[in-house]
Amino acid sequence: MQHIDMNSDEFQAQLEKTWDFVEKVNKQFGWVQNPNEEVNEGVAMGLARNKLIYGKQFCPCFMVIGETKEEQKAADNRICPCKPAIEKEIPEDGHCHCGIFCTPEYAASQAQHNTIEEVVHEHSRGLTREEAEQLLKEEQLDGDELEALLEAKKLGMVHFTLVDTREFMEFQMEHIVGTDKLVPTSQFYAKVEEELSGLKKDPIIVYCHSGSRSFQVQHAMKGLGFEHVCNLRPGIIGFSGETQRG
Repeated sequence: MQHIDMNSDEFQAQLEKTWDFVEKVNKQFGWVQNPNEEVNEGVAMGLARNKLIYGKQFCPCFMVIGETKEEQKAADNRICPCKPAIEKEIPEDGHCHCGIFCTPEYAASQAQHNTIEEVVHEHSRGLTREEAEQLLKEEQLDGDELEALLEAKKLGMVHFTLVDTREFMEFQMEHIVGTDKLVPTSQFYAKVEEELSGLKKDPIIVYCHSGSRSFQVQHAMKGLGFEHVCNLRPGIIGFSGETQRG
């Protein structure tokens, strides 16, 4: 296997050509680059490397099969921009498998997601209403994200129901301040309609000790017609916000 010196003039010249290629592809298809620059840099370097080694810009996220050019052609290796990305991945997912090419809509959504992640984990500021609403659409939340959402809820930016799915004894020992309902997993089917009746269209966040029981409850609730249920992972043990006994 040929080894490429990334600091060589040859590689740097090919990398510059690769960026020109990326820009040309984006203009041709109406795509944009991923808002995560680390993704773009990694893919571009992989494309440049493959071009120098194989003479073609094979997708760097996949193995290149075949020793000779004839074998590589017969193996139908992905060449960027590859057919699966053009016909399926980008239209359906908003981005190609490698991630460098995205629809403008996906890139905007991902940029917002990255901003929210920075805000909640670095505690640089509170969430805006739009950011809080977007975060509530996530399937899984961590402790910092729930803490930020509870703050936004106090400020009247969003509304959701926080549900503890542990047993009564565990709830008494410690629960998250702001918990609205207790629906023990052992009594789930008997309690869920009683405690959460009329909330099937509203955002609900469930939690337990480690995120396992609440994950099961999350999927059971979806099966019962609850439209969006978020799960706290890894549960109360990963939550550093305010808790209380009793």
